[in-house]
Amino acid sequence: MDTSLKNSSNGNGHNGNRIYLTPTLPTQLSPKFEGQENDGDLRQVLSIIKRRTLVILAVATTVMVTAVAVTLSQKPIYESKIRILAEPVNSDNSNLPKLTSSIEGKLDKSGLDYESQIQVLKSPVLMANIIEQLQTNYPDITYDSLVNSLTITRFAETKIIEVRYHSYDSTKTQVVLNTVARAYLKYSLENRQTNLRQGIQFVEKQLPSIQKRVEQIQQQIQIFRQHYDFVDPDAQAKEIASQVNALSEQRLTINQQLVRSRSAFNSIQQRDGAQVAVNDTALYQQLIAQIRQLEVQTAYESTRFQEDSVPIQNLEEKRQRLLPLLRNEAQRTWNIKLTQVSNEIQTLESQSQLLAQVENRLHQRVQQLPILARQYTNLQRGLQLANESLNNFLTTRQNLQIEVAQTQIPWQLVQASTKPQIPVSPDVPRSLILGFVASILLGIGSALLVEKLDNTYHTVESLKEKLKLPLLGTIPLEKQLPNNQIAVTERTSTAQLENLLPKGSSESGEVGDRVSVLVEDHNQYESSKFMEALRVLHTNIQLLSSDQPIRSIVISSALPAEGKSTIAFYLAQTASAMGKRVLLVDADLRRPRIHSLSNLNNLWGLSNIISGNLPVETAMRQMPSISECSIITTGPIPPDPTKLLSSQKMKQLMADFHQSFDLVIYDAPPLVGLADASLLASHTDGVVLVTRIHKTDRAVLTQALDNLKMTRGNILGMIVNGHKSKASNYYYY
Repeated sequence: MDTSLKNSSNGNGHNGNRIYLTPTLPTQLSPKFEGQENDGDLRQVLSIIKRRTLVILAVATTVMVTAVAVTLSQKPIYESKIRILAEPVNSDNSNLPKLTSSIEGKLDKSGLDYESQIQVLKSPVLMANIIEQLQTNYPDITYDSLVNSLTITRFAETKIIEVRYHSYDSTKTQVVLNTVARAYLKYSLENRQTNLRQGIQFVEKQLPSIQKRVEQIQQQIQIFRQHYDFVDPDAQAKEIASQVNALSEQRLTINQQLVRSRSAFNSIQQRDGAQVAVNDTALYQQLIAQIRQLEVQTAYESTRFQEDSVPIQNLEEKRQRLLPLLRNEAQRTWNIKLTQVSNEIQTLESQSQLLAQVENRLHQRVQQLPILARQYTNLQRGLQLANESLNNFLTTRQNLQIEVAQTQIPWQLVQASTKPQIPVSPDVPRSLILGFVASILLGIGSALLVEKLDNTYHTVESLKEKLKLPLLGTIPLEKQLPNNQIAVTERTSTAQLENLLPKGSSESGEVGDRVSVLVEDHNQYESSKFMEALRVLHTNIQLLSSDQPIRSIVISSALPAEGKSTIAFYLAQTASAMGKRVLLVDADLRRPRIHSLSNLNNLWGLSNIISGNLPVETAMRQMPSISECSIITTGPIPPDPTKLLSSQKMKQLMADFHQSFDLVIYDAPPLVGLADASLLASHTDGVVLVTRIHKTDRAVLTQALDNLKMTRGNILGMIVNGHKSKASNYYYY
């Protein structure tokens, strides 16, 4: 393990330089794959689930019991459905002629508006008859209760309307749906036939007037023939009629042109006509376009500038300059148009007068023959149109009557309702499965939440990652601590011990010829993970320094009850069993524990040495079975422990202990809230911080480290206590 050394004055009577150790952790370079990260995250989640099993079981049980109770307490609901084909069979194939726009509006053959139709089916007017029938057997049914339990939807994109009804009574569900089905089919039949009858009524209403018109024209033709003895006008005036017709057509054309010209002349003299005439010129249109463009620009600029701004004023000036030009062009164009129309009228009038004179001369020859022929022809044409209209209406009436006879069931019931046997709610298997899944998920979620809110460390890796301190030892959780009476020892030579130590270790040169080491009798003692962890801890502490061995340490923790006194006690035994002269000092003058662990009385001790004249030799006692391990208990608890520990006499005692023993272990009070451990740490080689898995609070531990940094105490490393791990092969070995 790499270490960096800092030397300063000891300040406590020690010979030599003060050693501050800042261990640096070795960096292992190894490839890290994504699969390994995922496995680590999975192991972490599984560890949380295992650690919070009780929380998961409690939450899952509560949720599952609630789900079962709610499911079993629900009243069963039964649901059934019907499906109706909501489109007449012949609605899309009707070949009825479209007579007029009125008939086409009344007989609209477009697709059915299902959304509107569903609202009609739910309307109070249509539901009134259904509710009246149902109240005979079920008086509690009202419009609101029926509509709330009735679901009407369009089945996918088909022409089928699906109606669902649910209630607590399966028989009632079937009865309601059967009644609704009959009512909807009856409504569709009446509604469809009503539309057809309206068409028939419209046709029949128009027929008398058309028939009367035909009769009137026929009567006029009969009177005309009788009065004028006019049977065949073409035979009577074939040649003359052709001339008259030619002149008439020519004069009619000229007269029409004259009418249009006069109308145009009058229109030009009016404001609207003049505007139309002016609009035809290209120059006028260009001026209009420029003015409109300026108006658009003015409107756009007005959104950006005030009305009196320069851009808007410039645009207005341009517009004002174009207006006179526009008016002049309009006046010029109007004058030209007026002159042209006036000349055209004069020309046409002259032509019309000339034709009239010629026609009058022809009329004098044939008298009234052409006029009579024209009247006769008009009467024949009117009679033909009237007959065609009458035939169309008669054909339409016949088709409508046939369709009414064919349309008996416009809507068809494609799926009738059945009496439901199995309730749709509650679905017990589904509810229990969902409840089970939800209970598991909520249990795991609660466990993760509790883990998130938990402010303690649960793994050695999290401690190492957060604290960035050397891990000196991992003490396993022992339900029963090993017997503290370790009696079996033997001597080993310096060479034997050197074979156990790493080559080049500075510790091998300081080992005497006779070093006491512990040899456990296989027949009486079996190697313990707890004791083996303490041996590893002792070895790691000694390996922290390469120049000078660690001679004195303070063992403390952030909070009470984290096992610091137990570790200090057994570490002292382990070090003495490995050949060290060890002194264990119980410096916890508030809640001492060493005397209980060592089965020694606490009538006198450290407080007597500092405050009284008790000799150190009297207060120092030996372990019954380990001669190399000495213990100084606290003695009577003083009223002000901090004052005793900060005294000059305590400093001198610590200096003497440092020179007299190979290793001095001080069991100090917790770091947070007390200055005792910090006072002791400044006169030792450093502090060993004890943490406990599942117990040490993160915030308190951070505060303890901050306190040590403020007092410039040297932190040698940390010990993880209470670690649960499975037995490994090397322990058996």
